[in-house]
Amino acid sequence: MSIPAGLTSEDCMSHLCEVVGHEHARLSGKTIDLAPADTQQIADILRFANENSLAVVPTGSGSKLGWGNPVVAAIQLSLQRINAHREHAWQDLTCTVDAGCTWAAMQAELSRHGQMVALDPLWPQRATVGGIIAANDSGAMRLKYGGLRDLIIGMTVVLADGTIAKTGGKVVKNVAGYDLHKLMTGSFGTLGVIAQVNFRLHPLEVHAQTWTAIAPDPSYLDAPWRALMNLQMTPSCVQFRASNHECALDIHIASLPECLDEYAGRLRHIFPQIDRSDPDDQVWQARQELFDRKHAILLKVTMLPSEICPISLELIQQASAQGTMIAIVAQATGLTTIALKSAADSDIAPAVALIDLLRARLHATGGSVVALQIPDTLRGNLDVWGANPSALPLMREIKRRFDPNRILNPGRFVGNI
Repeated sequence: MSIPAGLTSEDCMSHLCEVVGHEHARLSGKTIDLAPADTQQIADILRFANENSLAVVPTGSGSKLGWGNPVVAAIQLSLQRINAHREHAWQDLTCTVDAGCTWAAMQAELSRHGQMVALDPLWPQRATVGGIIAANDSGAMRLKYGGLRDLIIGMTVVLADGTIAKTGGKVVKNVAGYDLHKLMTGSFGTLGVIAQVNFRLHPLEVHAQTWTAIAPDPSYLDAPWRALMNLQMTPSCVQFRASNHECALDIHIASLPECLDEYAGRLRHIFPQIDRSDPDDQVWQARQELFDRKHAILLKVTMLPSEICPISLELIQQASAQGTMIAIVAQATGLTTIALKSAADSDIAPAVALIDLLRARLHATGGSVVALQIPDTLRGNLDVWGANPSALPLMREIKRRFDPNRILNPGRFVGNI
């Protein structure tokens, strides 16, 4: 969506500079880059954009701008100046933070009182709170603590028409109004601009240990993994890793020091080959390392936990047969990241065939396959979101109600919402 006829870039710049200041507005080709200082400035920008049908792309650090369908922005709205840690009610285990604050900076502040937001997203050093929530990113800690929708207790959102809306509150037990923050989580910035977030907190895991079980292929881990999940202990994280040549299961448990040896004994009884991992081992960076693979297709897959080992074995066998490199990192909840790379960068057909096979395989159980990262040669040849869900009519109506002029990330989400 470009600037409408009759309204020049200079006209837009002149008006928007009055909102954010000349030093925080820049014209990059046909896109105006803006860095507002507070929620009111965001509201003023969106009000102007809505009145003039200008497409707005909210950004934090830009680490996930490539996810979803591409959007041509008239205004790129950076929240990096809105980055304060507003409040930490450590007695109540809650905090309030601006959306432009990086995840690592927030966690460092909370750790001063031995607390954390119990989530391990990608690129925490540069990813911002708002971007993580908009993409609904989460890691292996989801097994014990839940996802973002379980950890957010309140939010301040700026809607497309410039309305500043507040949802939830600052206490964990809250029944005030609708849980609109759950709707905003994972909406990819198509319903509103997240400005501020209230989190529920958990104590830091002080005493913890990671064990890694090695196996020839996923079938050897299926039964022991089920036995692990039936034990009377609660791992913080369980992560499955597999590729064309190796297979492993990582288990992270936080407990009292005197209990860790007992847990180690139970694990050795279940897994034929399991050892403690070196504290400096980067096994929990495995998902993030997949995104560093050049020219690889990165998939976010949801499946039943019981399907992880069987489907992984099928994919590895199929990939090996067609000469495709594959790497899989799955969480015990069923959320899985898969990297595919054909032997020749220009030959995308084998990888696309694997994606089609996986989508057909998961269709019966309600799973999904979303392509988060794809080479430019594949743009236009692959539907990054896959089959439209049955809830798409409802999703489109929600978009219409929140953003009738379609100015917020138009077309980026599933079904070109």
